[in-house]
Amino acid sequence: MPGERECEGAVRTLIRHFADDATREGLRDTPRRVVEAWTHWTSGYLQDPGEVLKCFEDGAENYDTLVTVGNLSFFSLCEHHLAPFWGRAYVGYIPRGRIVGLSKIARVVEIFARRLQVQERMTRQIADTLQEHLNPLAVGVCLRARHSCMESRGVQKVGAVTTTSALTGEFKTDAAARAEFLRFTECTWGDAL
Repeated sequence: MPGERECEGAVRTLIRHFADDATREGLRDTPRRVVEAWTHWTSGYLQDPGEVLKCFEDGAENYDTLVTVGNLSFFSLCEHHLAPFWGRAYVGYIPRGRIVGLSKIARVVEIFARRLQVQERMTRQIADTLQEHLNPLAVGVCLRARHSCMESRGVQKVGAVTTTSALTGEFKTDAAARAEFLRFTECTWGDAL
């Protein structure tokens, strides 16, 4: 894996390639700042999402209906252009004798967002991780995001929103459970991102 100096050198090369003077005052510290920013933006690779999912049997007695956490903002980087995409996540599950600390759901979203991503994979990773570690009756994940690679280049459709979902268990097999989850996501998000 390249070291910090090598990464900073790559940033200087990019600056020179796009016709600016990497040594001028305003750009002199940019390589260091870019490496620091990318270290943060890709910090999800250093975390195991399964390790943050603290589950409780206490509090889950006979609770077998929908639990949802919504309006979880996230920022990620598109793996095709290394351009930002951002949006909101909505996650729900139906417990099977165990519940999870609600902040842990937000942490799982954050871990997968802090990797080079495509929205479809990220949606599935969140759902699969919760299904594997909680063993609930169902998991549902919806992500709504705007992609700067689509807004600022190519087709240039500013404000376009991409919605992805992943469903497991009863959300796939029970139409009423699925409708309840999807209704909650629609009510929470509205049209704004």
